[in-house]
Parts: sequence; C-alpha cells; structure tokens
Amino acid sequence: MLERIKEIDIELLIYLNNLGSENWDGFWLLMTNAITSIPVYLFVLYLVYRSFGLKKLVFTLLVLILVITISDQLANIFKYGFERLRPCHNENIKNLIRLVKPSCGGRFSFFSAHASTALSLAVFFSLILRKHLKYFSCFLILWAILVGYSRIYIGVHFPADVLFGFMVGIINGTLMYKVWKYFSTKYLS
Repeated sequence: MLERIKEIDIELLIYLNNLGSENWDGFWLLMTNAITSIPVYLFVLYLVYRSFGLKKLVFTLLVLILVITISDQLANIFKYGFERLRPCHNENIKNLIRLVKPSCGGRFSFFSAHASTALSLAVFFSLILRKHLKYFSCFLILWAILVGYSRIYIGVHFPADVLFGFMVGIINGTLMYKVWKYFSTKYLS
C-alpha cells in the first residue's frame, strides 16, 4: 500500500512538474522565493495594527516568530527523520522532471517547510482578522497554495511533501491562534 502511494506521488510530481513551461518559470520562481512574501505579510501586519493597535501588534510579532520557528524546525525534524530524497536528488526520477531552479536545496524533502509556513501564516492571520476582514483569508489561503505548488513546479518537492506541509500548517496556525487569543484576551484587552 505504501509503495503504491509513493508511486502515485512520483507520477503526480512528474505530471504536475512537466505542465510547466519556460514562459511561467519566472513567475513560479518568484512565488517560491520567501522574500516575495515579505510585502504581503508586512501589509497583513499593518492590518493587525489597524484592527488591534500597537500592543497586540507587538504580541502578534512574538507569536509570529513562534509560528515560523515551529513550522521550520518541525520540517527539519521530519526531513532528517524520514530522509526522503528531494526529487532533484533522486537519481531514479531527476531526469524525468524539469528542475527550474539551478540549486535544489538540501537533500531531503519530507515535508515542505515552505508549504507548512505559508499555510501556518495564512491560517493564523485569517483567524485573527476574520471579524475585521471577512474575505481577506481567501487571498491568504490562495497565496499559500501558490507557494506550495511552486515547490512542485520547480522540482524540489513531491506533492505529498506539500500536502503534509499544508496539514502541519493548518494545525500550527490554529494552535498558535489559540495561544494568541488566550494571551491577548487575558493580558492585552
């Protein structure tokens, strides 16, 4: 059963990755670059400031550090625990995919820290701002999905890496929102 899941994951990677073309490579390289997300999240932090004020903004920044750290470090624990080679390092399939980025990062891929962090942030901010900006969460979730897909597009993650990263992101973002809500309600109201 597990072998069949791995086969499907590889087939799906090859299919999705090979849908790409040089015309779109620049866009997906932009989406996969963490620096591209900085203006988006600076704008979100501005919205937090407008909605809640300076004290809650500062507290949000502290929780945000936790959100990112948990996502990143948990991904590293899983990567070195499972040691699943990235597609671009896997000799059996690296010639079947388009490697868009000249370097493909570390050796291991399970799970995608990019996908996990992007969805953690989307869920966290969506929950914080849901009463103030009802439809803004759609943009944040779409942004996270594009970041996750970019990892498949450029050939550095399998679809299962991204999907598992998304699941971790949902859990991380929700738990960190509960931390944010508890402490901001109890101490910053």
